[in-house]
This record gives sequence, C-alpha cells and structure tokens, in this order.
Amino acid sequence: MTLSRRKVLTVIGGGSVLAATASAAGFLTSRTPHDARAPWEAAGSYADPRLNALSFALLAPNPHNLQPWLVALKGDDAVTLWRDPDKALPQTDPDDRQIIIGMGCFLEQLVLAAGSTGYSVDLSLWPDGEQGPIAQAVFTDGAEADPLARQIMQRRSCKEPFEPTPVPASLANELELYADVYTDARTVEALKTLTWQAWMTEADTPRTLQESVDLMRFGKSEINANPDGIDLGGPFLETLMLAGVVSRRVQSDPQSAGFRQGVEIYREMLHATPAYAALTSLANTPADQIEAGRRWLRLNLKCAELGLALHPVSQCLQEFAEMKPHYDRAHSLLSTDGKTVQMLGRLGYGPLTPRTPRWPLEAKMMNG
Repeated sequence: MTLSRRKVLTVIGGGSVLAATASAAGFLTSRTPHDARAPWEAAGSYADPRLNALSFALLAPNPHNLQPWLVALKGDDAVTLWRDPDKALPQTDPDDRQIIIGMGCFLEQLVLAAGSTGYSVDLSLWPDGEQGPIAQAVFTDGAEADPLARQIMQRRSCKEPFEPTPVPASLANELELYADVYTDARTVEALKTLTWQAWMTEADTPRTLQESVDLMRFGKSEINANPDGIDLGGPFLETLMLAGVVSRRVQSDPQSAGFRQGVEIYREMLHATPAYAALTSLANTPADQIEAGRRWLRLNLKCAELGLALHPVSQCLQEFAEMKPHYDRAHSLLSTDGKTVQMLGRLGYGPLTPRTPRWPLEAKMMNG
C-alpha cells in the first residue's frame, strides 16, 4: 500500500504532525525495504536453468502476497512445486481457491521464464495425488521465448486511483483474448458498487478483517523481516505510524478515526475505475483454478505490455457466509451458463507502484 502526500495530509489533518514527527526522526529520509525487494534484483542470476526460472516465478502475483509455494529440485531436469500448509486464508478463502489460483500464477511465470532462456517445461499437476506436490515441471532444451516474458519485471498490482481516461476499445479488444473486459458505463457502475460493498463486508466482518490485519507488515523493519503479507511502508506511512494514526490496533478497530479514513481512501480508489476484467471457468476444480491462475498471470503481463494497470478486487468472489449476496451478484453480472467467476480486477491507467516484497528463492527451497 502506498499513500500520496495529499492522502497523508488528509489523514493527519494538516502538515504540523508530519513536520514535527519527521523532524524528530531522521530515519524517515530512507524507508525503502531494500532487503525485501532484493529478490527482484536477483532474478535471472542463477546458472541452473531451473533455479533461474524459479527466481522469476516467485515474483508472480498471489493472494495477500502469502507466497504459498515451496519448491524442490528433482534429478537433473525437474522441479516439484508444493503448497506451504502454513500459508492459508481460512476466513476469506476457506476452500483454498485463491491459494491455488496463486499457484497457477507461479507455474505460468515459471514456464514463461524458462522459455525466455530456451527451455520448454512439461507440467504434470498433482503427479502423486492430492497429498503430494501440486505439480512437477520437467525442463527440456528447445523453446521459443514468449513476448509476454519481457513484462515479468514490469508487472505491478496498482492499488491506487486510476485516471478517468477510458480504456480504448482497441486495447480492450486485445485483452479479450485473456479475459472478459467490461467498459460499458452500466456494467462499470454496477461493478463499482459491488466491489465497494464487498470490500466493506470483509472490513465489517471481525474475523475476516482480523485475518488481513494479522498479515500486515508495518514499516521497513517488519517488511524486511517478513517480506510477505500486506506491506505498509514508505516515509509517509511510517510518519503516520510514529504519530499513532496507523497501527495494528487502529487497523483492528473499525471505530477509530484512522480506520475510517483508511476506508475513505479505499472507497476513492475503488470508485476511480474506468473498466474491469474478469476470468471465468466452466467448472471449479483445482485444475480449473490452476488454469485461472495461469490466465490471470498472462492478463497481468499483457496489461503491462499495453501500459495499463490491473488490480485484483475479488472480495465479492470469496466463499464465506457473509459474502454470499455479493458472490451471487457477481455471478449474475459476470457469469453465463453456470460458469464460476474466478477473478475480478480493476483496469485502467494508474501510476507505476513499487515492487512487492518477496522471500528470496533460498527461503522457498526444500532442498539444494
């Protein structure tokens, strides 16, 4: 999460607290969590083509930045992908659907990264049954690079208000190869209302709110120590932390002024959306969810290629009881013939945001 100076001044009611706090803490001059972003710089620096591809795969988007993957080298040419059982969202993702979609994103980015260095990847899903690894990937020589691979390092999830500029029909048509794209005013307004109501339902349900708060990393030190979850950093946010406006306690208290201002910031962001993209699947098996993740990753990269911003807003697709009215509404708007809506994202033009923190590859290796 990033905040503009204007938003910060709105939160704290002027510049006096900002100036006083900043003057009392010179460390605010640089609050970039370099350690947590180091895996982006390390990507592509490995001699083993499997490790090289994995170093890019771990940069893939995933729910709440949990990074739920564990990997192991097998023999001379294979990699196995496991799901980390400690990485879960039991309140908002009780069926692990979102987690499996994130694994699909990882696999697609692995395939693309391998292809960019001339290796093809043969994927086998659940090769040893449901209790075994999610997938086995066998590398062989001989592959042509997919142009989308060039966008891996450019991809971001832009959690900022988008410009009012419409998404041109020509670009929307290109994206239709990857997702269902909605630019008409009626559907866009309906989805603005839906995504806002769904976000508020998650925020107003104590157990689902707390799940997100528990995954928040407050400031540079926490982000570097645990480069997963929801990172809340940067000089302005850390100023707010010093002023007591942003804290774990405040984020857990819907009655606090800081929480209410955060809600208003999110409302502004969600409503500043000119278009949406959605992914559906004929069924909702784990294999369908993996495929949805692979498609979502490609959609992300295509948006980066076209200069568009994409931000997942899939709260309305979560399968906990309080969300059911919004889940049903999302399917009435976005589904045909009983399809499952797997992902929904805001689409438009937004600022380039910082890279998301990541655990280094070595922290995700089960061997070697």
